[in-house]
Amino acid sequence: MIKGSCCCGSVKFELASPPGMMGICHCSRCRKAGASALAFVDKDSFTLLDGREFIQRYEPDPPFTYARTFCKNCGTSLGEIGSENDSFPISVNCLDDDPEVGIQFHVYVGSKPAWYGICDNAKQFPEGPA
Repeated sequence: MIKGSCCCGSVKFELASPPGMMGICHCSRCRKAGASALAFVDKDSFTLLDGREFIQRYEPDPPFTYARTFCKNCGTSLGEIGSENDSFPISVNCLDDDPEVGIQFHVYVGSKPAWYGICDNAKQFPEGPA
């Protein structure tokens, strides 16, 4: 099991299996949400253990399409916890244990700020992957 939680511990979850993939999003929205490192998990692997009442959902204005969740107590970005999709991203920063997968790609590299240097050999996409 891979455990995860928010900063204050109000939201707790576990993954029965490692994420299928992990990547870094460099778009301004993910950077501002503090959720650039994302791990994609299978819905059937994810179990919310505690804190449903602390999960707040943010619905963005177009052109953005993905909702984001965060702990309304401490503000920790949680990714898309509660998504109805078969697979959804969670913020790697809220994993308490090793996700057992490394960074495999970078998306929206064209939006990356000049001060951030990519220091790995993972595949890079100027925008989202095709």
